Amino acid sequence: MAKPGYGKRSAPDQQARTRHDFAHLPTRERYVAGFIDHLPEGAAMSVKMLAKQLPLYGQQAVSTSLTDLSVAGHLRRVRCPVGVGDETRWVFRTFWSRTARDNEWWNTYLATEQAALAAAPVPEAPVLDTAPPPPWAPAEEPPPPPAPERPEPEQAAEPTAVPQQRTPAPDTAPAPPHPPAPGAVPATPPVSEAGRSPAYLALARLGRDDHRLALSADDCAALEAQGAEWLARGVSVDYLTSALTAGLPAQVDSPLGFVRRRLTDKVPPRLPTENIQPATPAAPSRRLLLVECTDCGRPGRPEALPDGLCRSCRVAHSAGEGNSIRPAEIPDVKAHMSNLRDLLKPV
Repeated sequence: MAKPGYGKRSAPDQQARTRHDFAHLPTRERYVAGFIDHLPEGAAMSVKMLAKQLPLYGQQAVSTSLTDLSVAGHLRRVRCPVGVGDETRWVFRTFWSRTARDNEWWNTYLATEQAALAAAPVPEAPVLDTAPPPPWAPAEEPPPPPAPERPEPEQAAEPTAVPQQRTPAPDTAPAPPHPPAPGAVPATPPVSEAGRSPAYLALARLGRDDHRLALSADDCAALEAQGAEWLARGVSVDYLTSALTAGLPAQVDSPLGFVRRRLTDKVPPRLPTENIQPATPAAPSRRLLLVECTDCGRPGRPEALPDGLCRSCRVAHSAGEGNSIRPAEIPDVKAHMSNLRDLLKPV
């Protein structure tokens, strides 16, 4: 009927179950009380759920029966928060006692539950695992393939003679390298892409993202200092690329001048980093146990809700008791109505 952990809570120190546990209650309340007493721990006890399980009574009758059972000392309804931080929500529980208890016993018991709930450790909020995944490694390296077996020769073969190699004369020295020709420009070694700065690489990739912003190597070198200034202000390479390529005109005559103008006009603000402190987790909220009125659901302290009812519901319940018909008077009412029908019959 409900998720385990919410719903019915059995009170301690109850008497053993017998056939006459609820004999002091009216027929409807006795029927509802017997059904609740046999519910498992944690089962839902809302009016709607009980009305679905009880075929004889609807939601209004079940609600009235729960109010009468609260006044008789068999149940108290409470609410308490569960969760941490922004994920906190209120859950509703119903403490049930087969043995009728007075208000003093319920107040003491609920105060004990409140103290136990406040002393319980608050679960910490889950922290996302930001550690990189471990590198993949095979569980076991496959063994090397076995070498093909070769039959052992009966007699070892004689080693073949190796012809003598010619060796240079000891007085022979390697020739010195030829000096470069006068006027020749020495070739410069190519610069690898890994040695370039992130700003240079971001500017060089603009032409690949949009052909209208194709920059030469000299253009990227000229604009590298301005791009590095953007990155020094805390922006990412993606932010720099999107700021330079957003809203391009249909035709760009001078990619170098266009990018230089955007780097100058759209330079981002510099944010201070020395005063930024890491965000501290919010302090856990106090865990409360609030008793609520069985009739209207208004929360309050146990002392302010005697019989599990607020003041207005208690006054209404007391006034309704005087006007309600007791089960013992039902036969008299039926006899009176039968009498009236007989008087209305034509002679």
